[in-house]
Amino acid sequence: MTKGLDITRITARTAELLAKYQVPSAAIGILQDGEITDFALGVKEVSTREPATTDTIYQCGSLSKTWTALAFMRLVDEGKVGLDEPVRTYLRDFRVADPEVSAQVTPRQLLNHTNGIEEDYGDPGEDDDVYERMVTNIAGAPQVHPLGYTHGYSAALGYAILARVMEVIDGKKWDDIMRDRLFGPLGLTSTTSRHEQVDPSRAATGHVIRSVDEGPVLSPVSHLPRSFGPGGNVNSTAREVLTMAHVFLNGGKAPNGTRIVGPEIIREMMESRVPIPDPYMYGPEWALGLIVCDWHGETVYAHDGSTIGQSARLRILPDSNIAISMLANAGPRDGFYKQALNVILAELGAVTIPDLPKPDPSLNLDLSRYEGTYGQLGTRYEVAAEDGKLSLTFVLNPMHASFLGKPERVTYDLLPVSDTHFLMPSDDPLEDTQTVAIYDFKNGAAQYLHTNCRVNPRVAG
Repeated sequence: MTKGLDITRITARTAELLAKYQVPSAAIGILQDGEITDFALGVKEVSTREPATTDTIYQCGSLSKTWTALAFMRLVDEGKVGLDEPVRTYLRDFRVADPEVSAQVTPRQLLNHTNGIEEDYGDPGEDDDVYERMVTNIAGAPQVHPLGYTHGYSAALGYAILARVMEVIDGKKWDDIMRDRLFGPLGLTSTTSRHEQVDPSRAATGHVIRSVDEGPVLSPVSHLPRSFGPGGNVNSTAREVLTMAHVFLNGGKAPNGTRIVGPEIIREMMESRVPIPDPYMYGPEWALGLIVCDWHGETVYAHDGSTIGQSARLRILPDSNIAISMLANAGPRDGFYKQALNVILAELGAVTIPDLPKPDPSLNLDLSRYEGTYGQLGTRYEVAAEDGKLSLTFVLNPMHASFLGKPERVTYDLLPVSDTHFLMPSDDPLEDTQTVAIYDFKNGAAQYLHTNCRVNPRVAG
């Protein structure tokens, strides 16, 4: 067992938090000095009440990007692909709407989410050629922002392009590459990239929580489309997520002694960084397949993930030689994750997660600089000023609103932290306070709104 851990106290506190946040189950793993302790609480599905165990398999969501990035970097380590070579070096017909982006975008800009290509890839289907189709379908995709200009998270497209590069270089389908180049060498037996490969007797079922009174109900969507594969479809256990984290804490070496990548590749993944416009929700920088956090002066590497009904968290603390994974079958709920993780970190004597900043009432902002409409494909935010205060209205599409049991327009107050950063509290007990960046002023008006790692350019006002 990991030293310094009172598992009885941790599990009791975690059980309290599961009940408070109405999360059906969570599996948590703790890696310290090469030794893993894991435990699970709750039920895999609310209707069957079957208990979750440490062998329960959860959907990793966007934590899949860290898996894909590590597999891609194996090809970099072997000299088969260059981070700063144009994607077109490997995909000769690669093309988007902007000719310069078509010719210049690189794997590094896909890995760190600075490529700016709108996720307009249509319906590429569920067949083995899905990533090839996605690349073909974006021939007319516009730019959300100029290449390399700012950070804007790509949920599916950026890592799907990387997957297609991997397929062309390796001569296999992405799912097979992940199995042969990463899952197998790591010695994993429960981690897969396809939902149909998961043993149904071990799979957690996703849940959504639309109201406190209703509580968790089965998600109407069992898994994400295959287009999300490289960016969202890895399935794993808390322990096997930590097997991957071990590679980052040990210079590229797996627990079984296999050299996955060289130590210089791990340094590149951690130290090649771009700034995140909103530094408070996750961290101030994005590296290659990893978020870079600053916890009271200690650098922590992270990635989160969510599907429609499941969520995943990974935190890697190199200075403390600790990593923690947390998988759940509801969410994402930042309050649950932060409180549960801080219980463990405190037990380990490690640094804990900092609180969000406080609003600064002394700021005297020209609110007209922020007013306007921001958005991109399928997303719309309206920022307005009234009585000396700013508000943000999130416009949901009717189907999304019906699914969540929400109105199609949801308005939040924006409380300034600085002249570019705001808190966005909610009076909904199922929502945690979010943060927003509104920045890049030109001709007296902000050009971008950045929240939940997504960037939205000004489109009106």
